[in-house]
Amino acid sequence: MSKQTGYADINGLRMYYEIHGSGGTPLVLLHGGLFNIDLQFGELLEGLSAGRQVIAADFQGHGYTNDIDRPLGTPALASDVVALLEQLDVPQADVFGFSVGGAVALYLAIKHSELVRKAVISSVSFHPSGDRAENTDAVGEMKVEMIAGTPMESDYLAKSPHPDHEHLQTLLTKLGAYDRGTEGWSDDDIRGIAAPTLLTFGDADAVKLEHVVRFHQLRGGDVNGDFVGVPASQLAIFPGTTHFTGLARTPLVLDTVTTFLDA
Repeated sequence: MSKQTGYADINGLRMYYEIHGSGGTPLVLLHGGLFNIDLQFGELLEGLSAGRQVIAADFQGHGYTNDIDRPLGTPALASDVVALLEQLDVPQADVFGFSVGGAVALYLAIKHSELVRKAVISSVSFHPSGDRAENTDAVGEMKVEMIAGTPMESDYLAKSPHPDHEHLQTLLTKLGAYDRGTEGWSDDDIRGIAAPTLLTFGDADAVKLEHVVRFHQLRGGDVNGDFVGVPASQLAIFPGTTHFTGLARTPLVLDTVTTFLDA
């Protein structure tokens, strides 16, 4: 599997990225909070890049990308992705984002529709009313001690340009104060997304299932496809899957995502 790596100087960041495979519309991978390219997509990269180019990036303060004196939030992270695609001379791409990355993918599909051919939006609500309360509370008060001994801690210390617990705590605090950039998208915002979307969630995820169904309905889903045809936008609920393990069932995720992208 061919792989090239690099850093792009963007918005004060040295943003780390990887390019895997070649061919077709590039697929941009956007990881979740506290994760990075490897932790989120490591098991999926080989399958996703078979027959297409995959561009993966580490967000601000994650993986190999440095942190800067800027809050973490969807508009800022999305602006980094837009600038990265510009630097790499990619006029249009498919996007696949999980959690925080899913919020960025959704933002790009709404605010930068010209950049997005298809969007895979995983394990994120379009409005705070769709989030389970306990999850929101937990994220708001994360401490370094809570992730001691986890892959998130060890990967941070192994990869970060500033590999110490003080910077890790700063990142946790920023994630706790994460700025969505909106009080929530309206129904019309979701209906108006031009790109076909694939929504994926775990059946035991941080997003309420009734919100997931509403999200799907606003994208033209929840119809009798035998009579009216299968909508361009789709929904996948992965069984036995939590927020943390959202993309863990590799064969299931690969089949679902690549079938949608190739349709």
